[in-house]
Amino acid sequence: MKRIFLTLFVALIFSAVSTRAQLFPTLGGQRAGISTAQFLKIGVGSRATAMGDAFVAVANDVSALYWNPAGVVQSQQNEVIFSHNQWLVDISHEFLGGIYHFSDNDAIGVSLTALHMQDMPVTTEVMPFGNGQYFSFGDFAAAVTYSRKMTSQFSFGASIRYVEETLDKLKMRGVMIDLGTYYWTGLGSTRFAVAITNFGNQMAPDGKVVLFGHREKSSWQSFSPPTIFRIGFAFEPLQTNTQRITASVQLNHPNDNSENVSTGLEYSWRNILFLRGGYKFNVSEQNYTFGAGVHLPVGIADVTVNYAFANFTRLGSAHRFSIILGF
Repeated sequence: MKRIFLTLFVALIFSAVSTRAQLFPTLGGQRAGISTAQFLKIGVGSRATAMGDAFVAVANDVSALYWNPAGVVQSQQNEVIFSHNQWLVDISHEFLGGIYHFSDNDAIGVSLTALHMQDMPVTTEVMPFGNGQYFSFGDFAAAVTYSRKMTSQFSFGASIRYVEETLDKLKMRGVMIDLGTYYWTGLGSTRFAVAITNFGNQMAPDGKVVLFGHREKSSWQSFSPPTIFRIGFAFEPLQTNTQRITASVQLNHPNDNSENVSTGLEYSWRNILFLRGGYKFNVSEQNYTFGAGVHLPVGIADVTVNYAFANFTRLGSAHRFSIILGF
């Protein structure tokens, strides 16, 4: 049975590589720039990033708060995560979340996301190198999640998220929802998951700015949130008392770009040491990822420390560090 699933998994990857020009046309790239709050598309947690973001069908720890709310109830413990992402061009991305199981079939969670950078100089038509003033830009999101096992095989989850983006004197606010499902097929360790994230109404900034020549502007165009539909499949081609390999493949459909495929692998030794790798197909500027982690009981908590590296073809690279505490 495992050989059959492994064969299907490899065949799916090679099919995506050899025919991605036909299966995933780049016409969707024409939609780029039509959504706002782009920080919500930045992945959370070093484990998921190292696996190429192919995580909706794997999500069984506290990072499921971002990837698939149905995965929150799949975790074995109450957990807290802090994730730091040294993103491109000196941008920092932070995530803080926690989940609590109040029964065997129910779990809740809360999470905070922030993107920040250093203040930037104000430039004008006559002062292109700055006028001595500075402005700031930052993003913030807060979410509440509920997840429930409907049966021993099927779980469902939902999140509601408040989002705020600040650009100098302008602020943009909105409310979005995430919905997710997680299904164990009963065939070995195979599972299937579907998640739709960042679904909500269009948003527009509020506020007034004074332009060159003392002109004022207070009317702004509205944009859609960065809604993403993800469908994933995962299983363990190898699972013994000491070793485990998890394989995952995921189809992503963003509302503001082309469809793409993510693949990921995770190797676990005695549930202490983890090695991970991933690859993204038909994603502009991005390709391979890799990372590692270690899990150790320390005092009253289980501590997991993870690192991930994400390569960008022309923009450089991004580094993620995350710590998970399990109680």
